[in-house]
Amino acid sequence: MAALIAENFRFLSLFFKSKDVMIFNGLVALGTVGSEELFSVVAFQCPCSPARNYIYGLAAIGVPALALFIIGVIWNNHTWNLVAECHKRGTKNFSAAATFLLFGSIMGRAAVAPVTWSVISLLRGEAYICALSEFVKPSSLDKFPASYGADVLARFPCKDVPANLTKFRDEVTRRLRYESQLFGWLLIGIVAVLVFLTKCLKHCCSPLSYRQEAYWAQYRSNEAKLFQRTAEVHSRILAAKNVKQFFGFVALDKEEKELVQEFPVEGVQPSPQWNAITGVYIYRENKGFPLYSRLHKWAKGVEGNGPSPEGHEMLFLAS
Repeated sequence: MAALIAENFRFLSLFFKSKDVMIFNGLVALGTVGSEELFSVVAFQCPCSPARNYIYGLAAIGVPALALFIIGVIWNNHTWNLVAECHKRGTKNFSAAATFLLFGSIMGRAAVAPVTWSVISLLRGEAYICALSEFVKPSSLDKFPASYGADVLARFPCKDVPANLTKFRDEVTRRLRYESQLFGWLLIGIVAVLVFLTKCLKHCCSPLSYRQEAYWAQYRSNEAKLFQRTAEVHSRILAAKNVKQFFGFVALDKEEKELVQEFPVEGVQPSPQWNAITGVYIYRENKGFPLYSRLHKWAKGVEGNGPSPEGHEMLFLAS
């Protein structure tokens, strides 16, 4: 039973660490939908007060979307590769096309969650109705009592209105929900068209064949997994050696003892090596042979980051 549970957790871990962009974006979207539903049920409470409704309604849509966008930027590896690149080498080696491609990749990934949040909020309609109910013109409502104004219209989302205004409240709610859902569907359509055009443009401008691009994606995924796994083992063995040197012994379990015996670690990699494999990488070839990553480039002993007679920049960024 324990082995089955461990295997299931291992499967989920691999699944959530998948490099497939569509799976990752789908998981982000589903998580955002669940968060928005929970927020609407638990947290969203329209103040039903003039001037406050508009601010609260827009904040309910915009602030979580902004927070999700910032989180998306933070979680994107390209962001920190760009920071490392600017810190260590500057942007002199990037062409305008490469820079645009990089920022487009970061912004596109980060926009998945906030766009999903905005779409779900608009389709539900509560925040939109709360924000705009007070701006409905009384003259657009047939036989609306002249003695009532924006203060009463602002209370429509809370259903706290006189009995003789119930039918007007239903009409206003229906009208605003229609507008909100219309904007939601339009946003879905616009995003779908943009995604389609972006994918077409990417494949049309790619210097790689479909099979080579798929191979590159597999290489990047395997390199990242092996690098992470090896770095974890290397750091554990190095830590064990340093702890043993300090205390005279080190308390290791059976697995760790086997690792120390099997993989002797003599030292650490110097900073220039870490700097060489860290940063933004755009697909390049050297003498006709592909270089699939900064680690691959370092292993082949190729110097420099910019284009040269022997190293041609292909202006294609990893997904």
